[in-house]
Amino acid sequence: MRDYQVSQRRACVLIGVDPKTVRRERPPDHGAIREAMREIAGRRRRFGYRRIGVMLERKGMSINHKKLCRLYREEGLSVRRRRGRKRARGSRTPVPEALRPGDRWSMDFVADTFGASRKFRILAINDDCCRENLCLVADTSISGARVARELDVLVRLHGKPACIVSDNGTEFTSRAILQWASKNKVEWHGKPQQNGFIESFNGSLRDELLNEELFDSLADARRKLAIWRYDYNHVRPTHRWEIERLHKRVGRS
Repeated sequence: MRDYQVSQRRACVLIGVDPKTVRRERPPDHGAIREAMREIAGRRRRFGYRRIGVMLERKGMSINHKKLCRLYREEGLSVRRRRGRKRARGSRTPVPEALRPGDRWSMDFVADTFGASRKFRILAINDDCCRENLCLVADTSISGARVARELDVLVRLHGKPACIVSDNGTEFTSRAILQWASKNKVEWHGKPQQNGFIESFNGSLRDELLNEELFDSLADARRKLAIWRYDYNHVRPTHRWEIERLHKRVGRS
């Protein structure tokens, strides 16, 4: 190659050498970022490269999102996407828009097990405007009266919502809930297709916590739910605007 000015491929063909024995692998680039990505992915196994990019930005590591995606794939951190359950079909009716916190709350139940396959339920209530989770109540049985008591606690803490969205479960159509809604003059929407925000939250809860953890007891489940709820509200990059802001900023670099 030096004496006759030929390419590496041509020189290997002339002397009968496999190019793979000649070429040397280049050391991986961005070693510090790769190590930080592996550390974050080890603690948050269901995070994709976009959310990992937000966490890296908080550490002062800014990188173009295309290069971040390449490094993410080269490190073998790609997350296998889980299929969601089928949504209920029906006619679409308008619901009040959540323009300010407290305009609309949404609520639903999630089920899981602890110990020797003993089932428990989780009542999740969210504010649809700021996507904040207001409570995660876990118990072996949650009746409509218990839901009404939890709503009274949230009203004292956050104020009364303008409306609440839920499905048509027996707890949400019970006499206790009907009396609570009438007493507090809160509009209630009970069609499943209007409950998309809380369904999305339930998917994140199951994907990032319930499918990743084993619960020894109900107390253990409540403790882990409280830790995850704080992380969801204050640490986890949840909001799309934060991810889009990162992409716009690093896209110019």
